Amino acid sequence: MEKPAGMFDRSFEWAELARFAGQRGPEATLGVVSGRRRQGKTFLLDALVRATGGFMFTATETTEADALRQFGEALADHLGEPTPFRFTHWDEAITQLMRVAAEGRPKTVVIDEFPFLARTSPALPSLIQRALDPTAQRSNTPVRLLLCGSALSFMGKLLSGNAPLRGRAGLELVVPTLDFRLAAEFWGIEDLPTAVLTNAIVGGTPAYRREFVQGDVPHGRGDFDDWVARAVLNPARPLFREARYLLAEEPDLHDAALYHSVLAAIADGNAARGGIAGYLARKSTDLAHPLGVLEDVGMVRHEPDAFRRNRSAYRIAEPLVTFYHAVMRPVWGDLERPGRASAVWGRAAGTFRSKVVGPHFEGLCREWARWYAASGSCGGTPSRVASGTVSDPVARTSHELDVAVFGQGENGGERLLAIGEAKWQEKVGLGHLRRLQHMRGLLAARDQGGADDTRLLCFGGAGFSDELRRAAEQDATVQLVDLERLYYGE
Repeated sequence: MEKPAGMFDRSFEWAELARFAGQRGPEATLGVVSGRRRQGKTFLLDALVRATGGFMFTATETTEADALRQFGEALADHLGEPTPFRFTHWDEAITQLMRVAAEGRPKTVVIDEFPFLARTSPALPSLIQRALDPTAQRSNTPVRLLLCGSALSFMGKLLSGNAPLRGRAGLELVVPTLDFRLAAEFWGIEDLPTAVLTNAIVGGTPAYRREFVQGDVPHGRGDFDDWVARAVLNPARPLFREARYLLAEEPDLHDAALYHSVLAAIADGNAARGGIAGYLARKSTDLAHPLGVLEDVGMVRHEPDAFRRNRSAYRIAEPLVTFYHAVMRPVWGDLERPGRASAVWGRAAGTFRSKVVGPHFEGLCREWARWYAASGSCGGTPSRVASGTVSDPVARTSHELDVAVFGQGENGGERLLAIGEAKWQEKVGLGHLRRLQHMRGLLAARDQGGADDTRLLCFGGAGFSDELRRAAEQDATVQLVDLERLYYGE
């Protein structure tokens, strides 16, 4: 089954969906498709249904009776029935659904926004499980049932633990955001600094380019500030309130004020739980639940420290949410007044570059080291990349390390392959290199995987000094990674 011509990337996802939809066999089968909102899941599944002549039902937030009525009407219309089906319970609806395929001809059936149905009909997963049992399969037809949803906490539990559908699915597909390289290609941005700045706001969410800004793309660095004012900070554009809606759309986030405050603390640079607690004037133990919920719904990532097992960092997973809390939320009243965007942005641009772009650029550098760097660049094949804290007992201080790359050692254990420093605004020079050399020595002395041949990675958004370039030419352990290499090289 050929991928539709207008579909960007998603070759892996399309191939897996096509494989599932085309499986031979008389039994009905189940697949689950999930992912954060606006990633194109519905677009993918709609294309699959069109290509296979299948049936797609998109649920809405409504009562069980109304959902059954909508489902009965949609199914009857698809089958060409003269009158709608009148189901009194989902047990009847699922039984009928499992019989819609012709004998020997698989039919794709998609239930989109499945969490809406399960919220008002909690027994629905159990009813689907019963319909897939061997005894029920005798009356089933080869339906290829796909359940899709964006509520990550719900979808993640659908097939886990003792859930009714555990072990029933033949496909468990997560549709990810586009990474920074694909995002630049998708947005059509060739100027790399502009690509980084844009990615720091909208990330890799496809819908933000197509539906939300309708193809309005920043045309180079000279247009970026104007683009932010007209497309992001403009109260008449959808992106303006999108970060708020992302939080409101998550059913597990009941205390919106608390969760917004936690995200604001992280966006302000507080990555550790203690720092977040201090920002909110709360006890650290009080944050275990809200941080756990934010992690479950995909809003926050919990990243262990590279060198301290008892230390970790919390980072916001959606760039637009970081941008909202760091830049927009503090001046929301001004931004809501039309015509104020340019003036507000002029005052907030410095905050954007320090609290949004700087940390985001560090994340891109870690992503490059994990997935794009050649073994020669890091001194081996990376298996884990993280940021970390290096203790300096003599100076009685500690040093923050932006990038730490680990791989497999000769004895099968983990070995430190490379450490790196990432600077977005300032030119990287010999001082930064000496700092990395000092940390390499500290790690080697503490026997934490450090060694004399550990590579030193210098990531420079603004380039490198001539002295550093000459030092890198003379020392093979020093690797310089500029934007060109970050986006196109190894």
